Amino acid sequence: MDQSGYDPGQGWQLRFWAVFSGQALSLVGSALTQFVLLWWITDTTGSVAALATAGMAALLPQALLSPLGGVFADRYSRRFLMIAADTFSALCMLALIALFLIGGIELWHVYAMMFVRSAMQAFQAPAATASMAMLVPRDFLPRSAGLDQTLQSLTFVAAAPLGALAISVMPLGWALGIDIATVLLGIVPLLIFCIPQMRADTSHKAGGILTEFREGVQLVWSNPGLRHLYGLLGAVLLVIAPSFVLVPLLVKAHFAGGAPQVALVEGLEGVGMIAGGMVAAAVAPRRQMPWILWGFAVSCFALALTGLTPGDLFGAAVACWMVSAVAFTLGNAPLTALLQTTIPNHLQGRVLSLSSMVMGLSAPVGLALAMPLGELIGIRWLFVLVGVLGGLVSLAGFMSPVLLRLDVGDVGRRSRN
Repeated sequence: MDQSGYDPGQGWQLRFWAVFSGQALSLVGSALTQFVLLWWITDTTGSVAALATAGMAALLPQALLSPLGGVFADRYSRRFLMIAADTFSALCMLALIALFLIGGIELWHVYAMMFVRSAMQAFQAPAATASMAMLVPRDFLPRSAGLDQTLQSLTFVAAAPLGALAISVMPLGWALGIDIATVLLGIVPLLIFCIPQMRADTSHKAGGILTEFREGVQLVWSNPGLRHLYGLLGAVLLVIAPSFVLVPLLVKAHFAGGAPQVALVEGLEGVGMIAGGMVAAAVAPRRQMPWILWGFAVSCFALALTGLTPGDLFGAAVACWMVSAVAFTLGNAPLTALLQTTIPNHLQGRVLSLSSMVMGLSAPVGLALAMPLGELIGIRWLFVLVGVLGGLVSLAGFMSPVLLRLDVGDVGRRSRN
């Protein structure tokens, strides 16, 4: 079941762009919703603990359910999984919108919605990522990973300003309604186009889903390079996860900004991610590991500089944040291409979901640690601390020979022996 000789056929460009442009539009709505909800929590509570709790609600379900989502992505229709997950999230969002409009919203309602969206993402994400490898020729995968990163980055550019604009001109409940419209735009291409899929033969396996999940774990565990890679990703995410959620509080507490300033930071972050994605797509590095390690390290150190910036130099902080976004994308896009080109497609859902699980479980732990630490040292110095530690952890990857050889290894061949 090796995808190395797979030919997507004529017209693959139209199918690829239709499906993933639709998914990008859906991501715009999701990112807009995330911006609106996090700003509402920030403006309502001003609490590190409240934002950290929201972050855990948005991350933990995906981490716990990703292995199951990965097995489903390899066993069942990936197109159906994407449609079903998006539809269920939209229905739950309708309930949250109603609560905002009637004035009955409470903080736990928002946490519950983030929990549901995270759970659905556990099934949608591995299905979408594994599908990409079947929509393009193998030699286009490094570029498609960069292009996909660019498309996702566009959501950050559009979502933050749109979110700030939306909550300034309409009730917050109606602003969340944009998410429903973009979900529909993401589903339509999936209803029109089929997604090719190679499935492993499971007829001879007695253990069912559990056996298939163990195959993914065994592939990762049996390869020292993958073990080290997953360990590194988990360590980096454990350290820097608080920065992903606490940006609104940093802007409000340290730089005395409001929703427009948060939108500027997140919008320009998207611009930086677009730039990084375009570079990754244009260069398509053949040795991915050095790019991954240096990209993550520079991103983390730039994050620390953001916190070090004085409160009256907001523009300089935004510039540091953009550098962090560019560097992170330069590391993340080659990571996706590395996994897609070294792991057989019929195992990709499980192996990719394992990476989501490792990173997803690390992030809530990091947020839990950040709650008391942030209250103790302040939001600014929390950013400095996590940035420096994350950079050092990333650079530590250069001390692992098996990790550095991963992008010239034979993971896929071992899995077929």
